Amino acid sequence: MTDTPRIALILPVYNVAAFLPACLQSLVRQTLPAAEFEIIAVDDGSTDASPAILADYARRMPNLRLLRQENGGLSAARNTGMKHATGRWVAFVDSDDFVAPDTYASWLRHGEAGDLDMLLGNGYYHFEGREPDRPIYSGVQGTDVLSGPEWLRERLAARFLPHMACLHLYRREFIETNRFAFVPRLIHEDVIWTTRALARARRVRFDPEPRYFYRLPVRRFGPDEKARRLDAIIASSIYNARSLGAMIENEVTDRELGRLIGWQLVDGALSIFHKIEQHPYPDARRGHYRRLRDEGFLGLLWRHACDARQKKKLASRWLRTRLRALSS
Repeated sequence: MTDTPRIALILPVYNVAAFLPACLQSLVRQTLPAAEFEIIAVDDGSTDASPAILADYARRMPNLRLLRQENGGLSAARNTGMKHATGRWVAFVDSDDFVAPDTYASWLRHGEAGDLDMLLGNGYYHFEGREPDRPIYSGVQGTDVLSGPEWLRERLAARFLPHMACLHLYRREFIETNRFAFVPRLIHEDVIWTTRALARARRVRFDPEPRYFYRLPVRRFGPDEKARRLDAIIASSIYNARSLGAMIENEVTDRELGRLIGWQLVDGALSIFHKIEQHPYPDARRGHYRRLRDEGFLGLLWRHACDARQKKKLASRWLRTRLRALSS
C-alpha cells in the first residue's frame, strides 16, 4: 500500500457471517487498485463466524486491517474506524451490503474533480430476490457542484432524503475539521450525522448511478427481542427529534432551511407512535406514552410542524397519547 491511500473504507462487523463474504468479495472486486484503498474492518464483539471470515480474507488482502472491540454498536464501530483511517477520503460500508465493482473508483473521480466535501451516491434496495431491486433515488437527476445546504433544501422540499451514510463519500479533512462523530448506541444514527454534514458542507455533488446494494433481509423476532428493539428505536427517535430541534435553534441560520428541517423532525417523530403501538407489552406501551406526555414531546413537535397536515396528525396523536397514558 502507498503511505496515504486515496480512500478508507470503514466496515463495522457484528454477527453478519451469512452476509459478510459477499460484502468482502465485492470489495475485492473493486476496479480501484488495492494499493489505493484501505479497508478498516471493526469487529464489534461478534460471537458468530464473522471473526474467522475476516481473518481468512485478511490473509489474502494486504489492504484489509482488522480491529476488534467489545460490543458498542454500529456508531461506536464507525467512530473507531474513523480514528484509524489514513485515507484522504472516507466511505462507510455496512457489512450486510455489497457494492458494484466501479463504486469507489467512480465516487473518487467525482470527489477529486469537484474538490468536494461530500459525494452523494445512489444505490439499490436489495430484496434478496423477493422482488426486483429498485433504486433508492428514483428519477432524481445528477447535479453539478452545489452547497450542502442547497441539496438539503432541495431534498427536504421534495420530501425525500435518505440519510444513509453508506451512500456518501467524505473528504476526511471535512470530517475531522467539523469533529463529526456518530452517537453511540443510537438507532437511525445517520439522521443527525447526514443532516449536520449537509448543513456544513461547502461543495457536494449527486451522482445518480446506483452502485451500492442496501440489503433488506427478512427478520423475525420473538416478543422479548421485538420489545428490546422497539424500545431502542423509540428512545433513539426521541433523541433524534430533540437533536434536530437543537440544530435548528443553534446551528441553522437559514430560516427556510430551518423550517424544512422542522418538517423532517416531525415527519420522523410521527413514526414513534406506530412503534409504540407495535410494542408487544401493554405496560411498556403505557410507559412510552407517559414519557411523551410528561416530557412535553408533543409540544416540541407542534412548534416545528410546518403545515396543516402535520398539525392535524399531531392533534390526533396528542389525544391518543393522553388516553393511552391514562389507561389502566
